[in-house]
Amino acid sequence: MLENALTDKGKSTDYKELTAELEKNLSALQQKIREKKLPVIILLEGWGASGKGTLIADMIKLLDPRFFKVFSTMPATESERRYPLMKRYWENIPEYGTISVLDRSWYQELAIAKMEEGISDAEYSERVDTVNTFERQLTDDGYLIIKFFLHISRKEQKKRFLKLKEDSATKWRVTELDKKRHKNYDAYYKQFDDMLEKTSTSYCPWRVIDTTDRRFTRFQVFNILVSQITNAINSERTYPKPTAAEMSRFPLSPCPALADVKLENKVLQPTKYDEELKKARKELARLHGKIYKRKIPVIMVFEGWDAAGKGGAIKRISYALDPRGYEAVPIAAPDKKELNHHYLWRFWNNLPKTGHITIFDRSWYGRVMVERIEGFTPKERCDMAYREINEFEAELVRGGAIILKFWLHIDKDEQLKRFNDRANNPLKQWKITDEDWRNREKWDAYETAVNEMIAKTSTKAAPWNIIEANDKLFARIKVMNIVIDALSERIKQ
Repeated sequence: MLENALTDKGKSTDYKELTAELEKNLSALQQKIREKKLPVIILLEGWGASGKGTLIADMIKLLDPRFFKVFSTMPATESERRYPLMKRYWENIPEYGTISVLDRSWYQELAIAKMEEGISDAEYSERVDTVNTFERQLTDDGYLIIKFFLHISRKEQKKRFLKLKEDSATKWRVTELDKKRHKNYDAYYKQFDDMLEKTSTSYCPWRVIDTTDRRFTRFQVFNILVSQITNAINSERTYPKPTAAEMSRFPLSPCPALADVKLENKVLQPTKYDEELKKARKELARLHGKIYKRKIPVIMVFEGWDAAGKGGAIKRISYALDPRGYEAVPIAAPDKKELNHHYLWRFWNNLPKTGHITIFDRSWYGRVMVERIEGFTPKERCDMAYREINEFEAELVRGGAIILKFWLHIDKDEQLKRFNDRANNPLKQWKITDEDWRNREKWDAYETAVNEMIAKTSTKAAPWNIIEANDKLFARIKVMNIVIDALSERIKQ
């Protein structure tokens, strides 16, 4: 892609008036972005001294500062390296109707990491897939991502470096790293070119800009911005359906339908329960120390019928854990800020760092249950979530996480009994709501949705565990033993 980018265009043309008109258009488009609730990411990568900073300054002076943010991507800190690779980028995606301008981006994790951190070819390929997936998930959600790579020749870069170094006010901008990259221009060129080829997709193509002529550069960039934003504002929303081939990337772990799960005879006597609970707590506490030392992150997801005992199971697990090394995250209906982002955003923000445990009381699976059944999200968008969730979990597992997913299953009679017990107990009345009763009326619809969810997202990397929970004591011990077995197996590996 770089080979054909350098050009002599613009040398004999004055683009000042044309660019001025585009600047007016860009400024006016920001209000339409707000009205359309279009989230926009403008991303600039390129060579040192290619003009990223100048272009960003030219862009933002036209925009209302309340509705954009500029991010400059630096090497990950030690703290950031304890989280999944893409977490810090997910955290900074813009709200709907706002703009993020990125001075360097997640692409620093590809070509630059290959050249300077020595990541393997296999790791590089996996990161390419990660980035392409990330960008597709955002564009599927309606985000507009405009990617620029600012290109200059080795000769032009040297000329600009010399000019910067001549002035005491600017010579600090030419760093030792810049000099190293310039010295190895050909090697970086090859790696950049490979990265651009592998990450220029139909939904998120690269625009490689020759920045030799600064006037022509500004015209090209502003012309592309105005054109792409205008097209996005005027386009109808589409919901591309994942293909069978795309879904087959995630091998499934067979799981029974809820109707086939036998709930009878799954009972534990109180004396046996006390004995098993004490034993499980001791072992889980020991394993928590082990995974902390080995820096293994653990994610537990609890879903299930209302009153199935999710809170009780979570409590018994948490009693055994060091409170400095875990967090329980209750997931309620998204608030206004969360609704203004991709639905996975709030979950990326709550992931554990290495050696820590996060327990989700309800999770991202609300997308394919309550949002689908209650009509909060278009059905087509909900259908896309199965692939997105599998991709999300696969990315976490690839980063070293253990994911344990539990569906606590009870029958309708047991649920009614527990609802009535709560309604009649002043200490527990807060646990039963009108919404619980409404959800109960939709039991069959929820059962259908849960069966589809489990069938499509019980992967070998992150399988579902269906827990027979008519007897709370049995359910709690079974959950704890599954956790113990999973942590023990990873530690052995």
